[in-house]
Amino acid sequence: MKYNTIIIIGAPRSGTNMLRDILSQLDEVGTWPCDEINYIWRHGNIHEDSDEFHPNLATPNVQKYIQGQFNKLAKNGQLKWVVEKTCANSLRVPFIDRVIPKAKYIFIYRNGLDALASANLRWSADLDIPYLLKKIRYVPPADLPFYGLRYFWNRIYRLISRDKRLAFWGPQLSNMTELLERYNLNQVCALQWERCVVKSDEAFRQMDPERVVRVSYEDLVSRPIEELERICKHIGIPVDREKIKYVTRRVSSSSIGKGIKQLDDETIREMYELIGGTLERFGYR
Repeated sequence: MKYNTIIIIGAPRSGTNMLRDILSQLDEVGTWPCDEINYIWRHGNIHEDSDEFHPNLATPNVQKYIQGQFNKLAKNGQLKWVVEKTCANSLRVPFIDRVIPKAKYIFIYRNGLDALASANLRWSADLDIPYLLKKIRYVPPADLPFYGLRYFWNRIYRLISRDKRLAFWGPQLSNMTELLERYNLNQVCALQWERCVVKSDEAFRQMDPERVVRVSYEDLVSRPIEELERICKHIGIPVDREKIKYVTRRVSSSSIGKGIKQLDDETIREMYELIGGTLERFGYR
């Protein structure tokens, strides 16, 4: 198959869905008709406790299976560019790069305080049947029993939990159980964001910069036309300005600072003590 792979990397609630959906409106660009394909990425490694995969887990069989899923999507959609976004991939970029060695990456990041306020809500979200059914289609059949039991436990835990949260949500950190026991949910969301952006940043610093384009959520929603033009030029998608204007017509900057406004002064102070260095590293101090 002669197509190009574009992997969007970003922590949860950082604009990854928005960016994927915008790109997928461009000619001959497509993606999976569901939110994420973590089930596909984890096939062959479903019993790993976290999403922080070592590159050695990308065995020949794992590579063959995942590449086959990309090939199938590209062939069925007659695509020249396949765009993929799974937030857990921010924890395992070297693994992803071993599976798809010629991929290009878009690294999108957002103010961690805005992201954590939004992520906190997802930890206590109600059951969304249509969303679930879209994702089930892409669970490898052999893995269905494992994920069925795991999902059932997650929903039961929400019912019995004192703070009415799920047992797990989002990218799974290697020490997530310890973090959930030690910290409150806002702090866990902050540390989840931090691990995702730091591991991604470190991985991309070791990669050919021609294969990676970085964009902040705030810049993208404030200057969508200019930023999308820059992204497309870097990853090699030819597109004219009128098309870019069309696909970005609904992009809004109204969510900038929205999450932070939900946090009281004490929580903000607490967050700066916890992840202040990383916020500053990404220009959010």
